[in-house]
Formats: sequence, structure tokens, C-alpha cells
Amino acid sequence: MRKSLACVSLLLGASAMLPAYAAAVPAMQGMISIPSAEQIPQRCDEAVSSLRAQVKALEAIPPGKLSAATVLNGWNRLALDEYALVGPLSLAAETHPEAAVRTASEACTLKLAAFDNEYLQSEALFRVIKAAQGQDAVERNALSRILEDFEDRGIGLDPARRERLRTIFERIELLAQEYNRNVRDVTTRVSFTAAELDGVPAAYLELAKKNEQGAYQIGLDYPDRDAILQNAKNETTRQRFYVEFFRRGGERNLAILNEVDGLRTEIAGLFGLPSYAAWQLRTRMAGTPETVERFLAEMQAAVAPVERSDIAVLRDAKRKFTGQADAELKRWDVDFYDNLVKRERFSVDPQQVRAQFPTEPTVAWLLDVSSRLYGLRFKANSTLPVWHNDVRPYDVIDAKTGRYLSSFYLDLFPREGKYKHAAAFPVRQVSTAAGSTPVSVMVANFSREGFSQDEVETLFHEFGHILHGVLSQTRYAMDAGTSVRRDFVEAPSMMFQEWPWRPEVTRRFSAVCPTCKPLDAKLIARLEAASRFGKGIWFARQNFYSRYDMALAGAKPGEALSVWRAMEAETPLGTVDGTLQPANFGHLLGGYAAGYYGYMWAMALGLDMLTAFGKDAMDVKVGARYRSTILERGGEVPPTELVTQFLGRKPDNRAFFNRINGKP
Repeated sequence: MRKSLACVSLLLGASAMLPAYAAAVPAMQGMISIPSAEQIPQRCDEAVSSLRAQVKALEAIPPGKLSAATVLNGWNRLALDEYALVGPLSLAAETHPEAAVRTASEACTLKLAAFDNEYLQSEALFRVIKAAQGQDAVERNALSRILEDFEDRGIGLDPARRERLRTIFERIELLAQEYNRNVRDVTTRVSFTAAELDGVPAAYLELAKKNEQGAYQIGLDYPDRDAILQNAKNETTRQRFYVEFFRRGGERNLAILNEVDGLRTEIAGLFGLPSYAAWQLRTRMAGTPETVERFLAEMQAAVAPVERSDIAVLRDAKRKFTGQADAELKRWDVDFYDNLVKRERFSVDPQQVRAQFPTEPTVAWLLDVSSRLYGLRFKANSTLPVWHNDVRPYDVIDAKTGRYLSSFYLDLFPREGKYKHAAAFPVRQVSTAAGSTPVSVMVANFSREGFSQDEVETLFHEFGHILHGVLSQTRYAMDAGTSVRRDFVEAPSMMFQEWPWRPEVTRRFSAVCPTCKPLDAKLIARLEAASRFGKGIWFARQNFYSRYDMALAGAKPGEALSVWRAMEAETPLGTVDGTLQPANFGHLLGGYAAGYYGYMWAMALGLDMLTAFGKDAMDVKVGARYRSTILERGGEVPPTELVTQFLGRKPDNRAFFNRINGKP
């Protein structure tokens, strides 16, 4: 029942903490209730006890009263009440400023994981679910997905193997928490003199901390990475920072990853399958490792010449900049020379882009575009309590009916102890059957000094996930929002990240911020061209990450760092000694194991869906159809059927491969 993703973190919950509060949920609407560190253990134990009683009641449904509606309503109540506990605490574990709350939240989510293993291995409950006969497509789909969860937890195995599987799942959950904590809580600072930071924006340095000797102490958050790797003229500075950035998590995380890979291989063996990938993919869109490998091979063949061309351009830029005729491009050079070429070729200066996209107006622009496209009103709600002063809550209102739909929160800036990447956290799920309305949270680590071009795309990308969650209108919580097949979950966000550079979209910026510098058509054309430049390197890197993930999920995973270095050494830019990148590749323990390919798979679907908008990304009729066909349906309908309904044809990869080859 509980699932956890990385880019879109499916950490489910509700504002009520216990079933007794269910009647109060509509009045509470978008509030997220996070108990104190002292309250969490007792509330956790009470809630688990209550949930266990609900399972007993489901197990005891007499045959004469057994119907799909009875079973699914009971299951739905169980899901919502479990989400009511784990949602806020999973969010708190990754974002709360108090370490004690984060620790207590992690401890409770481990208890919930153990509870999941317990009831999903209940033979009595399995028999009840299996005996229910769905009366419509939604019921049949829901029952089928529940039975998949039972199969995944080993209901078909003998008792000894089932118990071993349970032990493995609980061990992996514990290790994944530690792995993520080791990255999230990193406090490493890299020391540089002012001379070593030549080229780094003055606005960034004004906010940077210094030690007693006056040296800058640079952290390892994403705004730090962008400031240094994109701007520092000193190559040694870039190299030092690159190595430290990709050492986050350390040797301990490598040990964790190796242990988890061994446990995952054992999972496959318990099911008589050749690899963890074979076990994981049997319920995904792709279906088999062979399908994934074929997709990645086709992608690699398409991207390889484009990557070589991009590298040649950046290498020549480095030779010109350094005056060294034999200089070779290194991984720590890519961002710097990519920016240099964009400035020279497209007249795009990253700092000018930040000035063009100031933080508050850019967020307002995102909300304006989204509300107009999907027929919504977003209303700031300052009455809702927040866990940090940076956090901003909003209510979502249907523009036509005035009906309250949902709420979301924006937590956009870095701080110590906070999740280091960008993700959408569904904290309460919708259920039209139970009258539950959804709540989602965008967690990111953007600069406060305005958005870079990449950050603008990331902002739209993550809000695509938010929309998928808060516009969902599914009957049951288990199908809500982003509770879809993992290789489809990124499709709506991959599509929406295309919006910022469309002229019909950028025209809205001036309407939102009349005092901002206008986004003229020539600038947008340059930004769009610049966004396509260097994509060969980006696509190739995504392909590499996917192939590495599949290697670790294969029949013989190998030692994580050794496999990484061997595979990376075969790429055009080689590998970097001293880095420990698998130690901070959070997707591998955040729900994307044997699933990272899903980003590119979903991008292919997203770009295909984008074709329905034609030349007008602000076509409200298409937006309304997309909202009702894709966003509102969640996991109620298999994703291939959803996309086919929306497009009026079967999906294909043409738009994806056109994008790799630099075509519009």
C-alpha cells in the first residue's frame, strides 16, 4: 500500500491522524498535521493498533456479505487511515527543521512498513480479496492491483520463504532510510579563496559563509553546485567541488547499496526469477528486462552521435578559453563550457536569465499558466500551519463551479536537514468514495536569487506532479494521482516541463508581472534553442544512469562502485577518480530500482501527449480534455489506455527520438 518515489515521492497520508478523525477531514481540507517528536511514538502505536483491527474486520467478512463494494470500501478506509499517519510523517522525515521530529518520523514509518508486510501476507485477507468480483472496470482494476501487492509480498510462497521475504523487505526499508539520511544530512563545506571563485556570481558570494581566515565555505546543495560548476573559471575549483559533491553519502552508502543489491537478488531467487529486474518489471508498462534493454539500446544508438558532436563543441570551447590546443573536456567542465557556448552562440547569460526570472513572479507565472490551462483558481491560504517559514500553502478551486478541490504546499529553498533534490510528496490522497480531498507538497532546493533556465524547467516539471496529485478524482485512494505504473508516473511532468519556452506561455509572464522585464519573442527563441543545445550529453547521461540501474538489478549485480567505474570508463568523458556517485544516487533506494529507465520511457509518452496541443500549449479545450482524461483518472485505468484515449491513437516514440536528434 505504501510506496516511495524519488523525483515524485509517493509518500501517502492525510490530515487526520486516526480513523476517529475521519469525519473532520472535509472541514480541515488542506491542513497537514505533524505531531511533535514527543507525540509521534504514542500516536504511531495507537494508529497501527487501529489499522490492525481494521484488517481483522476485513478478514472476518462472512461469505454472504462479501462483495467488491464491501471489500473495496473497507480497503479504501484502511488505505486512507494508514495514509493519515504515514503521509505527514514521511514528509516530516525529509523536510522538518527539527532533527528529533525527523528521527521520530523515520521510526514510525518503519513500523508502518512492518505492518504492510504483515497484512499483505495474510492468507485470510488474500482469500477475501480474491473472492470479490468487481462489478465495473474501476473495481476490477482496483482488485487486480491489490492482488499484485499480495503477490509481491510473497503470498504465493511457502511459509519459510514468505517469512524470509518479510525480513528482507524490512531490512531494505531500514537501509534505505539510512542511505537517504546520509545524503540529506550532509554538512560538508568546501573551502575556497576569493581568487579560486573567480567568475562565481557576486550575489551568490554575498550570501556565502566564510571562516575566520576569510575563505568561503561552500555547501553541497544544488544552488551551490550550479554556482560553482557553471561559473567558476578556475578548473581546479570545479574539479574539487565536483569530487566533493559526488562523495556525498560516503563509503557507508556504498556498503548499504551493495547489501541492498544482494537482498534484491535474493528476492528474485525466492520467486524463482533470474533477476530483481525480472521481478520488478513484471507489473510495469515495460513488462520485461528485455523490453527495457531494447528501448535503451535504441536510445543509445540515436544519442551517441549527438553526444559526440556536443562534446566536440565543448572541447573546442575549452581549448579556446584556456589557450591549450590539446585540452580535453572533463566531467567537471561540462556545465561551465555549456554555459560559455550558450552565452556566445545564443546570447544567453545564466545570470541574466536569473534576473529575467525573479523568484516570486516566476512562481506566480507558473500558477497563472496552470490555472488558465486547466480551469482552476489557486488561492493562497495563510491560515494553514507550516513546518518552516519558507513554506507556502495554496487551495485549489475549480474555476467553473467554485468547488474546493484540494491543496498544495510549496517548499522551494534549501536548508540543513532537508531533502536535497526536487520532488512532489502526496500527503493526502483523494477518494471520491470516501469524500477525501488530496494534498501534495512540492519540495525543492532552488536559488532565492531567481531561477536559472534548468530551474524553470524543474519548477514546471515538479508542478506537473503536483497537478497530477491535486486534480485527481479517483474513486479509491490506492488509484489516486501519481499512484500509477512507475514507468508512467513521470509522463505528465515530462510533458509540462516543455511549457516554459513556448511563446504563447511566456506571453503570460508580463501579465503576471508588469514591472518585470518583458520576455520578448527573440529572447524566448534563444532560450529554446539554448535548451536544446547540449542535450546529446544530457540524454546520454540519462541513458547511462538507466543502464547502470539495470546492471545492478541484473542476475549478477557486482560491487556498486566497481560496476559504475567500469561502465563510466567506457563513456566518452570517462570516469572521475575519487567520486562515489552511487553513494548519492538516491533513485536506487527511492523506488526507482530497475525503474530509472522510466524517466526516458515516460518522456517519450509525455512528448507524444504534447503533440495533442499542436502549436498552442495554452489551448484550454485540450487542457480540459487532458485534465479529465489523464490527470483526474490516476491509476484507475492502465496508462496505455489513458494515453490512447487522449491522443485518439496508440502512443509511439517518434517525438522522443526527434527530440534526441534536435528536431522541434
